[in-house]
Amino acid sequence: MKLTDSIIKAAKPKEKDYSLADGHGLALLVKTSGAKWWRYRYRFNDTPKMLSIGVYPDVSLKEARNQHARLKELLAQGVDPSENRKEEKQQAAIAAANSFESVARLWWNHWGHDKTERHAGYTIRRLEADAFPVIGHKPVNEITAAQFIAMVRKVESRGALDIAKRVLTMCGQVMRYAVAHGLAERNPAADIKPSDVLKPAKKTNHKRLSEKELPELLRNIDGYDGQPLTRLALQLMALTFVRTGELIGARWNEIDLTKKEWRIPAERMKMKTPHIVPLSNQAITVLEEIHKLAADDVLLFPSERRDGKTMSNNTILYALYRLGYHGRMTGHGFRGIASTILHEQGFNHDHIELQLAHTQRDAVSAAYNHALYLDPRAHMMQAWADYLDKLKAGAEVLPFRAA
Repeated sequence: MKLTDSIIKAAKPKEKDYSLADGHGLALLVKTSGAKWWRYRYRFNDTPKMLSIGVYPDVSLKEARNQHARLKELLAQGVDPSENRKEEKQQAAIAAANSFESVARLWWNHWGHDKTERHAGYTIRRLEADAFPVIGHKPVNEITAAQFIAMVRKVESRGALDIAKRVLTMCGQVMRYAVAHGLAERNPAADIKPSDVLKPAKKTNHKRLSEKELPELLRNIDGYDGQPLTRLALQLMALTFVRTGELIGARWNEIDLTKKEWRIPAERMKMKTPHIVPLSNQAITVLEEIHKLAADDVLLFPSERRDGKTMSNNTILYALYRLGYHGRMTGHGFRGIASTILHEQGFNHDHIELQLAHTQRDAVSAAYNHALYLDPRAHMMQAWADYLDKLKAGAEVLPFRAA
C-alpha cells in the first residue's frame, strides 16, 4: 500500500527502527528517536545499495517520490545513483572553491598587501556590499559579461554611479587574477566599458568662493572658535592647497622643518605617486602651533576620540558650514582658488600643475617628476602665503609673479 501523509504522521517510534514501504525501493525509516528518514534501496551490478533522500517533513512525500523517480531514471541509464551524488558533491565543492567570492578574496589578499588599510578595507567592503550578493556564488569560469552589466546597473539604480564604475573595475581585476591563475579562460569584464552600459555622470564643479570673497574667508578662519586643531587644519589647507584626504592623513614623519618640505608618500596620493609640498614660513608657523598642542605623536590631525584614526573628511566641511559657507565653499575649493590666482599672476602652468599633483605620471617617471622645479615651486608657495597674509590684513595687494 502506498504511503500517505496521514500514515506517515501517525507513525510513532518503537523500541527498534522500522520501515514503511512506498514501493520500488523507496521507504520511510522511522527511528527510535522519532526521526523519519527517506531511504532508497536498489541494486547496481548485483550489489545491494542504499541512498538517503532526506528527513520528513523537510522532504515531503511528493518531493521524496520526485527524487526517487530521478534516481530510478539514472539507474535505468546505467548510472549508479550513489556515485552520481558523490560526483555532484565534488563538482559543487569545486564550484564553491572557484566561486567569484572565493577568488575575489584570494585576489584581495594578493592585491592589498601594499595598500593602505583604509583603501584595502574600502575595496573589500564594496565587493561584499555590491558584488558578492549578486555574483559571489557563481563560478568564475561561468560568469558572463551580461551578469556583470546587470550587477553594476543595480548599483547605478540607487544613484551610486561612481561606485558602480569602481565595482566594475574591481571585478575586472578579480577576473584578471582568475585568468592568470588558470581558474577562468577569459575576463568578460574586460569587454565592458562603463560608458557603454552606465549613464554619463553630470559634471559638477567643486563649490568655491571668488577671489573677492577670499580675504573675508581667511579672516573668518583665523577667528574660528571651534576646536583649535580644526582651525589649524583650515589654515594649513589654505597655505598648501592639498586635497582634504592628504591633509587630514598627514604624519609627522612626512614633515621636514629644516628642509621646509612636506613629503607625502605615494600610497596617500590620489595619483599614487609621491608628492612634495614646499613649506612657506607661514606653513611652518602653523605646523609649530599644531606640534605645541601635542595632540598625537604620529598624526597631525588625529580623531578627537584618540583611537589612532585621523579626523573625519567632514571635519573641514562642517567647519566651513559653521563659518557660514554652506553650499559656497568646500575643502577642495582652496585648490581651485589657488590654481586660478596663480595662473592669473603668471606662474608657470607646469609648476602649478605639479604642485596641485594634477600631472599624470607613469611609474617610470614618478620618482623623478615629483621633485621637478622644487626651487621655483618653493618660491611660488612662499609668494602665495605672503599674498594670503596681505589679503587678510586688507592691504592693497599688488600682483605677485614668479621670479
